[in-house]
Amino acid sequence: MLLTMIDNGKRVRFLKVNAGRGLQTRLASMGLYPGVELEVISNNPHGPFIVDVNGSRLILGKGMAHKIVVQ
Repeated sequence: MLLTMIDNGKRVRFLKVNAGRGLQTRLASMGLYPGVELEVISNNPHGPFIVDVNGSRLILGKGMAHKIVVQ
């Protein structure tokens, strides 16, 4: 399932990124890597996509969030 399909307040586990090494490396540097748990804070069509990862809030672009596969 794609991260953009998850409702606010839900916790999921990061599985993989459907993108090249550049985006994979960028996400890993922000703490998003396979196996990490995250919570969707804001999945709003008119605003940024915000997730909580280990107590840190990250803002992702919709295109970036759409490439992240979660469980």
